[in-house]
Amino acid sequence: MSTIIKPVAMLAAGFLLIVTAILPASGQQGYSAMKDVEAFKRGLASMSSSTRTIESDFVQEKNLSVLAGKIISKGHFSFRRENNIRWEYLQPYRYLIIISGGKIYIREESAQKQYDIQSSEMFRQMNTFISGCIQGDILKNESDFGITYLENAGEYMVKLVPKSPSMRNMLSEVQLAFDRGDFSVIRINMVEPGGDYTRIDFLNKKLNTDIPIEKFSFQ
Repeated sequence: MSTIIKPVAMLAAGFLLIVTAILPASGQQGYSAMKDVEAFKRGLASMSSSTRTIESDFVQEKNLSVLAGKIISKGHFSFRRENNIRWEYLQPYRYLIIISGGKIYIREESAQKQYDIQSSEMFRQMNTFISGCIQGDILKNESDFGITYLENAGEYMVKLVPKSPSMRNMLSEVQLAFDRGDFSVIRINMVEPGGDYTRIDFLNKKLNTDIPIEKFSFQ
């Protein structure tokens, strides 16, 4: 299904939260070097520790060099500690990804698949990556990413460049945009080595609502 990120690409995202093609350099679109990185890290850590659940609508924009236009998908995202993630695509097609209990569940139309995260090094890396993007914990992985901190009047922006060859084969750069008010992720953008990119904007966000664990069931 060309209009949806396929499982591996989603895991290289997973969900979660402006790639070089959109934001080429720190001085463009009003972004500049972050003035107080430590204050940002403290705010992000406080938000992460106090956030039990996240619910949000999302709009995904996929740009492929082989196509003339962008592919737009819409859906709903849910997160519940610890490490329960649900990406549900609703338009233009229905598609579901759930990560919970060390398993990955994927449903596309009538087809269903389930994977054990521990069965694959790539799955383990991508699970850590997705959860880290959503909670902001990924910024602690300076051994895995080169990190650049930017900001403008409304957002904090963090640019991540993978260091490991296996990750660079899937992603050449990731940029995370954070709300300056509550430090939650408002946008995740991923650029692939060939220049294609995926941008996910989170809308109508709700923090710490009651999300039943059954929502992350594979049944």
